[in-house]
Amino acid sequence: LLVAVPSVVYGLVGVFVLVPLVRSVGAPIERLLGGLPLFAGPVYGIGLLTAGVLLAVMIVPFIIAVGREVLLAVPQAQRDGALALGATRWETVRQVVLPYARSGILGATFLALARALGETMAVTMVIGNRPDIVASLFAPAHTMAAVLANEFAEAASDVHLAALVEIGLVLFGITLVVNGVARLLILGMRGAERARA
Repeated sequence: LLVAVPSVVYGLVGVFVLVPLVRSVGAPIERLLGGLPLFAGPVYGIGLLTAGVLLAVMIVPFIIAVGREVLLAVPQAQRDGALALGATRWETVRQVVLPYARSGILGATFLALARALGETMAVTMVIGNRPDIVASLFAPAHTMAAVLANEFAEAASDVHLAALVEIGLVLFGITLVVNGVARLLILGMRGAERARA
Protein backbone atom coordinates (compact mmCIF):
# COMPACT_ATOMS: atom_id res chain seq x y z
CA LEU A 1 0.00 0.00 0.00
CA LEU A 2 2.85 2.42 0.78
CA VAL A 3 4.36 1.73 -2.66
CA ALA A 4 1.49 3.64 -4.29
CA VAL A 5 1.93 6.83 -2.21
CA PRO A 6 3.07 9.74 -4.42
CA SER A 7 6.56 11.05 -3.75
CA VAL A 8 5.26 14.55 -3.03
CA VAL A 9 3.35 13.15 -0.04
CA TYR A 10 6.57 11.55 1.20
CA GLY A 11 8.28 14.90 0.69
CA LEU A 12 5.67 16.72 2.77
CA VAL A 13 5.97 14.13 5.54
CA GLY A 14 9.73 14.62 5.33
CA VAL A 15 9.43 18.40 5.62
CA PHE A 16 6.95 18.41 8.51
CA VAL A 17 8.04 15.31 10.45
CA LEU A 18 11.51 14.16 9.46
CA VAL A 19 13.27 17.55 9.24
CA PRO A 20 12.32 18.57 12.83
CA LEU A 21 13.21 15.07 14.04
CA VAL A 22 16.65 15.15 12.42
CA ARG A 23 17.19 18.68 13.75
CA SER A 24 16.43 17.58 17.33
CA VAL A 25 18.35 14.29 17.13
CA GLY A 26 21.21 15.73 15.08
CA ALA A 27 22.21 18.43 17.56
CA PRO A 28 23.39 15.98 20.26
CA ILE A 29 25.12 13.87 17.61
CA GLU A 30 26.91 16.95 16.29
CA ARG A 31 28.02 17.90 19.83
CA LEU A 32 29.31 14.39 20.45
CA LEU A 33 30.86 13.59 17.05
CA GLY A 34 31.25 17.07 15.54
CA GLY A 35 35.02 16.64 15.34
CA LEU A 36 34.55 14.08 12.57
CA PRO A 37 34.00 15.53 9.08
CA LEU A 38 31.02 13.23 8.53
CA PHE A 39 29.11 14.90 11.38
CA ALA A 40 30.59 18.42 11.28
CA GLY A 41 28.69 21.65 10.80
CA PRO A 42 25.38 23.05 11.94
CA VAL A 43 22.29 20.85 11.95
CA TYR A 44 19.53 22.50 9.93
CA GLY A 45 17.39 19.38 9.62
CA ILE A 46 17.58 19.43 5.84
CA GLY A 47 20.47 17.67 4.18
CA LEU A 48 21.94 14.36 3.13
CA LEU A 49 20.89 12.44 6.24
CA THR A 50 17.27 13.53 5.96
CA ALA A 51 17.16 12.71 2.25
CA GLY A 52 18.73 9.31 2.87
CA VAL A 53 16.26 8.39 5.60
CA LEU A 54 13.35 9.57 3.45
CA LEU A 55 14.56 7.51 0.48
CA ALA A 56 14.91 4.48 2.75
CA VAL A 57 11.34 4.94 3.97
CA MET A 58 10.21 5.22 0.34
CA ILE A 59 11.98 2.17 -1.09
CA VAL A 60 11.67 -0.35 1.76
CA PRO A 61 7.96 -1.01 1.00
CA PHE A 62 8.90 -1.56 -2.65
CA ILE A 63 11.61 -4.06 -1.71
CA ILE A 64 9.19 -5.83 0.64
CA ALA A 65 6.42 -6.03 -1.97
CA VAL A 66 8.67 -7.39 -4.72
CA GLY A 67 10.57 -9.62 -2.29
CA ARG A 68 7.30 -11.10 -1.05
CA GLU A 69 6.33 -11.99 -4.61
CA VAL A 70 9.73 -13.57 -5.16
CA LEU A 71 9.40 -15.64 -1.99
CA LEU A 72 5.91 -16.75 -3.02
CA ALA A 73 7.36 -17.89 -6.36
CA VAL A 74 9.42 -20.58 -4.61
CA PRO A 75 7.69 -23.86 -5.49
CA GLN A 76 5.76 -25.47 -2.67
CA ALA A 77 7.36 -28.79 -3.60
CA GLN A 78 10.76 -27.39 -2.53
CA ARG A 79 9.41 -26.45 0.88
CA ASP A 80 7.50 -29.69 1.32
CA GLY A 81 10.54 -31.72 0.32
CA ALA A 82 12.72 -30.06 2.94
CA LEU A 83 10.05 -30.48 5.62
CA ALA A 84 9.58 -34.14 4.62
CA LEU A 85 13.30 -34.72 5.10
CA GLY A 86 12.98 -33.52 8.70
CA ALA A 87 14.05 -29.90 8.38
CA THR A 88 12.44 -27.41 10.74
CA ARG A 89 10.56 -24.43 9.34
CA TRP A 90 13.53 -22.17 10.04
CA GLU A 91 15.94 -24.59 8.32
CA THR A 92 13.57 -24.76 5.35
CA VAL A 93 13.51 -20.98 5.05
CA ARG A 94 17.27 -20.61 5.56
CA GLN A 95 18.49 -23.53 3.45
CA VAL A 96 15.80 -23.88 0.76
CA VAL A 97 13.63 -20.79 0.32
CA LEU A 98 16.22 -18.01 0.68
CA PRO A 99 18.88 -19.60 -1.58
CA TYR A 100 16.20 -20.24 -4.20
CA ALA A 101 14.94 -16.63 -4.03
CA ARG A 102 18.30 -14.89 -3.45
CA SER A 103 18.73 -13.50 -6.97
CA GLY A 104 15.11 -12.29 -7.06
CA ILE A 105 15.49 -10.48 -3.74
CA LEU A 106 18.74 -8.94 -4.96
CA GLY A 107 16.93 -7.91 -8.16
CA ALA A 108 14.18 -6.28 -6.08
CA THR A 109 16.84 -4.35 -4.19
CA PHE A 110 18.41 -3.17 -7.45
CA LEU A 111 15.01 -2.09 -8.80
CA ALA A 112 14.45 -0.10 -5.61
CA LEU A 113 17.91 1.44 -6.00
CA ALA A 114 17.01 2.51 -9.53
CA ARG A 115 13.83 4.09 -8.20
CA ALA A 116 15.80 5.90 -5.51
CA LEU A 117 18.34 7.17 -8.06
CA GLY A 118 15.60 8.76 -10.13
CA GLU A 119 13.58 10.11 -7.22
CA THR A 120 13.17 13.86 -7.62
CA MET A 121 10.43 15.63 -5.71
CA ALA A 122 10.67 14.13 -2.23
CA VAL A 123 14.45 14.46 -2.18
CA THR A 124 14.34 17.99 -3.58
CA MET A 125 12.03 19.00 -0.74
CA VAL A 126 14.34 17.80 2.06
CA ILE A 127 17.93 17.88 0.77
CA GLY A 128 18.45 21.65 0.88
CA ASN A 129 19.57 22.13 -2.75
CA ARG A 130 23.06 23.45 -2.11
CA PRO A 131 25.23 23.05 -5.23
CA ASP A 132 28.42 22.03 -3.41
CA ILE A 133 30.10 18.73 -2.70
CA VAL A 134 29.87 18.27 1.05
CA ALA A 135 31.38 15.80 3.51
CA SER A 136 28.87 16.16 6.35
CA LEU A 137 25.65 14.19 6.59
CA PHE A 138 23.96 17.22 8.11
CA ALA A 139 24.88 19.62 5.29
CA PRO A 140 22.47 20.58 2.51
CA ALA A 141 23.40 19.09 -0.86
CA HIS A 142 22.15 18.46 -4.40
CA THR A 143 21.23 15.36 -6.40
CA MET A 144 21.31 15.03 -10.17
CA ALA A 145 17.53 14.73 -10.33
CA ALA A 146 17.11 17.77 -8.07
CA VAL A 147 19.45 19.83 -10.27
CA LEU A 148 17.34 18.95 -13.31
CA ALA A 149 14.08 19.78 -11.54
CA ASN A 150 15.32 23.08 -10.15
CA GLU A 151 17.36 24.49 -13.02
CA PHE A 152 16.02 23.16 -16.32
CA ALA A 153 13.33 25.83 -16.75
CA GLU A 154 15.74 28.62 -15.78
CA ALA A 155 18.72 27.60 -17.94
CA ALA A 156 20.02 30.97 -19.15
CA SER A 157 22.53 29.87 -21.77
CA ASP A 158 23.07 27.06 -24.23
CA VAL A 159 26.05 25.85 -22.20
CA HIS A 160 23.92 25.63 -19.04
CA LEU A 161 21.19 23.78 -20.94
CA ALA A 162 23.75 21.40 -22.48
CA ALA A 163 25.20 20.68 -19.03
CA LEU A 164 21.73 19.88 -17.70
CA VAL A 165 21.05 17.56 -20.64
CA GLU A 166 24.36 15.80 -19.95
CA ILE A 167 23.41 15.39 -16.28
CA GLY A 168 20.13 13.88 -17.44
CA LEU A 169 21.94 11.49 -19.79
CA VAL A 170 24.33 10.39 -17.03
CA LEU A 171 21.40 9.80 -14.67
CA PHE A 172 19.59 7.89 -17.42
CA GLY A 173 22.67 5.76 -18.08
CA ILE A 174 23.15 4.90 -14.41
CA THR A 175 19.47 4.04 -14.01
CA LEU A 176 19.52 1.96 -17.20
CA VAL A 177 22.51 -0.07 -15.99
CA VAL A 178 21.00 -0.64 -12.53
CA ASN A 179 17.64 -1.66 -14.05
CA GLY A 180 19.41 -3.97 -16.50
CA VAL A 181 21.30 -5.72 -13.69
CA ALA A 182 18.06 -6.07 -11.72
CA ARG A 183 16.24 -7.55 -14.71
CA LEU A 184 19.07 -10.01 -15.35
CA LEU A 185 18.97 -11.13 -11.72
CA ILE A 186 15.21 -11.61 -11.79
CA LEU A 187 15.36 -13.42 -15.15
CA GLY A 188 18.12 -15.62 -13.73
CA MET A 189 15.82 -16.56 -10.88
CA ARG A 190 13.01 -17.38 -13.30
CA GLY A 191 15.38 -19.45 -15.42
CA ALA A 192 16.53 -21.39 -12.37
CA GLU A 193 12.89 -21.85 -11.37
CA ARG A 194 12.05 -23.31 -14.80
CA ALA A 195 15.12 -25.56 -14.76
CA ARG A 196 14.17 -27.01 -11.37
CA ALA A 197 10.52 -27.55 -12.32
